[in-house]
Amino acid sequence: MRALTFTAAAATLALLAAGSPAASQPPPATGAACSADAALLGFSDQLDKTTFEGTAVAGLSAVAFNRPGERPFALVDNIGTTPARMYELDLAANSAAVKDVITLTRPDGTPYTGADFDGEGLVVEASARYAWASSETEPSIRRFRLRDGRQVDELPVPARFRVAPAGEAVRNQTFEALTLSPNGRDLYAGMEGALAADGPGRNRVLHYRDSQLVGQYAYQPDAGLGLVELTALGDDQLLALERGFTPGVGNTVRVYRVSATGVPDVTDTASLGTLNDPRAFLGKQLLFDLGACPASGATAKQPQPNPLLDNVEGMALGAELPGGRRALHLISDDNGSATQITRTYTFSVQLRAEARLLSRAILSATAYQPGPVSGTQLSTAPVNGISAPFPGQPIPGFSAVLQGKDGRLLAMPDNGFGTKGNSADFLLRAYDITPRYHQHEVKVNGFISFADPDHKVPFPLTRPDRLLTGADFDIESMARDARGDLWLGEEFGPYLIRTDPNGKVLQAPIPLPDGGKSPQSPDLKPGEEPTVRGGRGFEALAVSADGWTLYPILEGPKTDDPDQRRRIVYEFDVKANAYTSRTWSLRVDSPELVVGDAAVLDGRRLVFIERDNEMGRASRIKRLVVTDLDQVGADGYLPRRTAVDLMRIADPRELSGPARPGEYGVGPLFSFPLQSVETVLPLGGDRVLVANDNNFPGNDGRIPGRADDTELIVIEVPGLRDR
Repeated sequence: MRALTFTAAAATLALLAAGSPAASQPPPATGAACSADAALLGFSDQLDKTTFEGTAVAGLSAVAFNRPGERPFALVDNIGTTPARMYELDLAANSAAVKDVITLTRPDGTPYTGADFDGEGLVVEASARYAWASSETEPSIRRFRLRDGRQVDELPVPARFRVAPAGEAVRNQTFEALTLSPNGRDLYAGMEGALAADGPGRNRVLHYRDSQLVGQYAYQPDAGLGLVELTALGDDQLLALERGFTPGVGNTVRVYRVSATGVPDVTDTASLGTLNDPRAFLGKQLLFDLGACPASGATAKQPQPNPLLDNVEGMALGAELPGGRRALHLISDDNGSATQITRTYTFSVQLRAEARLLSRAILSATAYQPGPVSGTQLSTAPVNGISAPFPGQPIPGFSAVLQGKDGRLLAMPDNGFGTKGNSADFLLRAYDITPRYHQHEVKVNGFISFADPDHKVPFPLTRPDRLLTGADFDIESMARDARGDLWLGEEFGPYLIRTDPNGKVLQAPIPLPDGGKSPQSPDLKPGEEPTVRGGRGFEALAVSADGWTLYPILEGPKTDDPDQRRRIVYEFDVKANAYTSRTWSLRVDSPELVVGDAAVLDGRRLVFIERDNEMGRASRIKRLVVTDLDQVGADGYLPRRTAVDLMRIADPRELSGPARPGEYGVGPLFSFPLQSVETVLPLGGDRVLVANDNNFPGNDGRIPGRADDTELIVIEVPGLRDR
């Protein structure tokens, strides 16, 4: 094979926002919402069961464009023994037609046919003179001259990717996906299924640069789905199309944002089944599920969860649209079947840059503060190298942080050691701190103590001096109102607690308006069943921009809620000193996930933490999600948009380093794999601060066997405040 450069073959895969009557007009920028970042602009079945110049327009497995808004092409897979071919199309949001057919031939001019060429992936060069096509038969990646369809080159494919028995691949599960990056140098070929040695659900993506194979990535499709297309966005970012089919139910079609930032080369990994670090796989985040789009008048020829669905296999990114959005085109493969449809789809999508680490500061786990010896009710057995009791008051991480002056923060730990029974010697405080990001350290300037000298709390406290302890309250969230008073969200009640700026309790704790109580509530009557699980109270407390409205959010579900994914958002009127009658329902992705904190971005839009309870390599879900209290859906739930995956933050300048021995999650791909991510604080623009509660000394998510420090990170989240 002669040496090639993909620069000469540079292609920008783009949606042609054109049709025969209005070729120069872009598609509309609004449409039927499929997700917060995707809307259906239109679809067309006009190609279905048609013919062109004696050929069946069927089995369209890929769509590609030479340049945005110019010439679209579609590739046929393997319709019987008919000649292998591709079509040039006219496309618009609600129409589609064939303009030309190109038969694909061997170098000697004899046609490939469906018997020896199963076309699945397509890249068209910017000049529209050449195209790359992948075939699942061998598999192969070949370059064709479009003026006559003749093959002119072919890329090398590692032997193990050959279909068994020649290699480890499964027939019809090979190079379904093919894409070229905007720089014209990087070509990616994605396997629809897994190699035998890798096991189901562990696919590989081959990475070529300037015609040379330079690496492989590991990719995990959703259970029961295959990887059927990739679209390169540049800067190690892609889109992935996943598709599956269940007889009697229909198709599942999902489009994901995919990131290769910091992901290792797995060429030398004999089996992907040996990978135990999720960071070893390409990162992915759902852009939209086609089944969630409005049906928009579509009909189906077989059972489908949504009649809009069919066997979608092709995807191409298109021209810029108003509002910074992009056009995206999908196409379905009817397999020449009477029960399937050839359908084209046009979407408007928002594609933001990936989140980036701006700074990181660390407070040592053993930065003991003045005060009595603590941890006397804990076991003396070492935990992560630390034994109780402790010489003073530890800072067991931060469950809430408020902005102060001159770069200072007011940062609040929770109840200390986790329960009423072991935290009587832990004093409830909020610390005045200064993050020194350039030194990767945190300076503790002082603290305020929470206390009840005026006997506002109606039940007995632990200490005669009425300093509050972790046996009295489990404070987890904090807000400052328009008067400067502090409000604490608490979990034992759960209660709202109001204090003055110096921590003095100003009134009796305020219980839930619906009578909800936790097992630890002092108000729980004998024989009364708690409806709030222990440790699942007010972990999150947001305050309106004017400081007169609080939004406390339950960390977990009510025990009697039939929807265990629901998290209730309450509204508290500070002036009236009372809850309003309004509540909202927020739905997390799965029942075991919790809401770790929340803050107002603007108006009544909130950013909140959604997390699992894992740490280190076991961490899967630590994310920031944006919602809007003014946009309740037809199902009664708030909308949600994932703003950033905290396990996948780009760190191109490696500000998180240098890595300490055994440290997990630092480097070009930075992760926040700490169990209790419990603080989010918008800082202005797209910047946000995130911090952890380290559950001292029990967590070791960063360095196994070493108690986690408290970490404060500032990240840039592009589009954080987008509507």
